[in-house]
Amino acid sequence: MTQTTEAPATFGEVVRGNRNFRLLWAATVVSLLGDWFNTITLYALVTDLTGSPLAVGLVEFLKLGGFAAASIPGGILADRLDRRRLMIATDLLRAAIVPCYLFIDSAEHVPFLYVLIVLQIGLGAVFDPAYRAMLPSIVTPRELVTANALLSATWSTILAVGASLGGLFGAWLGSDAVFVIDSFTYLVSASLLLAMRVALRPAQVVVESGLGPTPRARLRPTYILRLAYADLREGLRYLLSHREVLRLSMAKTAWALGGAALVYLLTQLGPMLTPGNAALGIGILYSARGLGTGIGPILARRIRDRRVWMLVTGATIAASGVFYLVVGAMSVTFWVCVPIFIAHAASGANWVLSTVLLQERVPDHVRGRVFAAELMVLTAIEAVIVLVAASLLESGALGLTMAFVVFASIQIVSGVGYLRWTRKDLSGR
Repeated sequence: MTQTTEAPATFGEVVRGNRNFRLLWAATVVSLLGDWFNTITLYALVTDLTGSPLAVGLVEFLKLGGFAAASIPGGILADRLDRRRLMIATDLLRAAIVPCYLFIDSAEHVPFLYVLIVLQIGLGAVFDPAYRAMLPSIVTPRELVTANALLSATWSTILAVGASLGGLFGAWLGSDAVFVIDSFTYLVSASLLLAMRVALRPAQVVVESGLGPTPRARLRPTYILRLAYADLREGLRYLLSHREVLRLSMAKTAWALGGAALVYLLTQLGPMLTPGNAALGIGILYSARGLGTGIGPILARRIRDRRVWMLVTGATIAASGVFYLVVGAMSVTFWVCVPIFIAHAASGANWVLSTVLLQERVPDHVRGRVFAAELMVLTAIEAVIVLVAASLLESGALGLTMAFVVFASIQIVSGVGYLRWTRKDLSGR
């Protein structure tokens, strides 16, 4: 890997000087705002309709599990189709799916809600590897760290703003209005992506010139499944033969071993923060989470020496667990937002540093599949851990306070273990 101490581009340089990135960033802002409106409203809606921690946990489980199941096909499509067109298509399909949530108005309809969640999040799993794999192609090497930091900070800021506004709008206008807004944001995002001008990659030129499968054949489920099997073997072979890439691909997963459950527990803590208004309480706690994950990437961007980044990722995992231990020890007041903010500042740094290193080390022609594989492993583990945490709460095996303590402790141990693992790369062993 090439080491550099060259100062990264400023945020202003990337946004003003790169039209394609500016449009991608604007589309992200609009789409994410609607997504977080939607997410907070879904948690509150299921809480109000069922009152069950497990039912709420299933929302998160299906979001994560649906993402995991679609990640490998998403990576295949990202590496073989035009990425911009693929993102536009997923935006339009999600705009059509979201209004179906308007029909969910009783506990009996919750299973239908689960189906819609899987469809919506599955399309997101196609969109995500496409945009992450495309990013290095539309920015310069000097812009890459800044672009990733800005996108990560944007995700976090919109989480903070969207969660708080989602809670307020859900309480004020009702869930139906929130779902209509979310659908509209996908249409705006698609129109912004349509304005991008991105050159076709060589593999895409071959396909579109008629030398490869026809567009219709490339989208047949049997064709996708055959590619999924072949690409999964190829991706595993690549990771196993590139030790540092394998370790980098596990950075977010190491955080998730405890962190996935801790984020889910916020949906149970929120209604206790604002009794009688679940959406508002969950929105406030998710806002603290979003502010933290926005600050983390900005601070991480100041670390120019790539050689220490892998060590920093392990330290941030453990630090996140320490501050969630504080959450478990506190009374349920608005002050609980402070350690949540700090914990997710650490996790935000973990996310952006590991992402940039992967983008730099993985070749373009397999980058979509590597990112999809990383996300598949990450979200599959998150889904299982969330389901375990929800089941423990539902059964009464753990109270909420003890659940924070248990999963925060797991996260600390995971961070220390990952830190020891990554030190081997620096020592050359």
